[in-house]
Amino acid sequence: MLFSILTLLAREALAAPSPLSIRADQASAEAYASTSDLNYKLSAVDAPVTGAVSTQRGNTSTWSLSIDDTEAGYKQTVSGFGGSVTDATVTVVNALPSDQRSQLLKELLTSDGGNLSLLRHTTAASDLSGPPAYTYDDNNSDADPNLDKFNLGDRGTAMASLLKEIKGIRSDVTIFGSPWSAPGWMRLNRYFVKYREAYAGLGVTIDAITIQNEPLNNQVNGHITMYQTADEAAKVTQDYIGSALNAVGLNTQIWAYDHNTNTPSYPQTVIDTASEYVQATAWHCYGGDLDWTVLTDFHNVNSSKSQYMTECWTSPQTSWYQSSKNTVGPLQNWAECSLMWTLGTWTETSDGTFGPYIEGGCSTCRGLFVVDQNAGTYEHTVDYYMLAQFSKYIPKGATILNSPGSYTYDGYSGVQSVASKNPDGTRTVVVENTFGNDVYLTLNTTSVTTWILP
Repeated sequence: MLFSILTLLAREALAAPSPLSIRADQASAEAYASTSDLNYKLSAVDAPVTGAVSTQRGNTSTWSLSIDDTEAGYKQTVSGFGGSVTDATVTVVNALPSDQRSQLLKELLTSDGGNLSLLRHTTAASDLSGPPAYTYDDNNSDADPNLDKFNLGDRGTAMASLLKEIKGIRSDVTIFGSPWSAPGWMRLNRYFVKYREAYAGLGVTIDAITIQNEPLNNQVNGHITMYQTADEAAKVTQDYIGSALNAVGLNTQIWAYDHNTNTPSYPQTVIDTASEYVQATAWHCYGGDLDWTVLTDFHNVNSSKSQYMTECWTSPQTSWYQSSKNTVGPLQNWAECSLMWTLGTWTETSDGTFGPYIEGGCSTCRGLFVVDQNAGTYEHTVDYYMLAQFSKYIPKGATILNSPGSYTYDGYSGVQSVASKNPDGTRTVVVENTFGNDVYLTLNTTSVTTWILP
């Protein structure tokens, strides 16, 4: 790395890409910052410059990070960053005038904006759908074992249409689907095959699925859930879904679990039973004392399986660093992606809710962007900018580097960082500073050049 010294503004996430070593045709280093008050929003800041460690830092706090940019330090390959395309997202995007809609999608998906490259879509209703709840084969609760009544309906078709448009803008975007519940009459059958084929018929390839969102969630009061034990999930994956997808030649990955880090035995049970059909494990950011090092422990046992952080809510009730905290932590621990819940909602209403949502669902979940229905406009939230500090500068296909030195005190006050080697040969370092003061940062690498970020 060409970085050794980075000086950060207080309360910011900062990304700084740079070439690995000095060469005649190298581009100059660059730096970009987003701050909690949004005075900086992916804004260019003073670039690192070569030089010795400054003696002019005065009483500024100091911090030391290290990066191993040799092959010994190479870790997982990044699959992307993004959010969940819910029915709420589809509704608010479709409410925009065509020019605003086109501009928004371009900002989300291309390097001109957040460069999002991995999206989760809800397979039928979630708690962020308008009422009533639905699946693709409700059939008035009558059994339909042959799926003769399978139908995406208006909302499923609208979802497929938006996903197709997204694929048209960014062809390499990865899309995976997660159901909140199967039809009430159903438990084991070819529902996933029909769903996958129906979307393909509308021009949308579903790259992966999880068989059940939050299978250990048994909330009531209107929240859409379907409780499923680990043994049940393992059997369904092995005997029904995995074999059914293979039988019809669908190259669709299965990601196990899709729930919190506090029960790693669940995905382990699924992998132990159905390893031939399971390519990855999906994790959420909830569940008591969140510990992303669970992913490292899981990797040490299942090194051939990928891991993804597939859901973390954002809201005015969460911190300004919610999306960065739950991206840097997973990346440090072998996750290949980080997704926020959800991509888009309405702007906040007078009662403090967003939506659309089903009663009993997450009424205070706020999207990475919000749409003002009356004005026909949108704006990105602080969570979008903090996530984009990673997604914009750590591209799909980048390799995460081993980078010790991050530490957080009680109350999540500290410095966290992640570094990557990018496909074009550049390196990116993203540093999150949650101290209430400036930090003079020393970055020790296997290179010999010192950079100072004033």
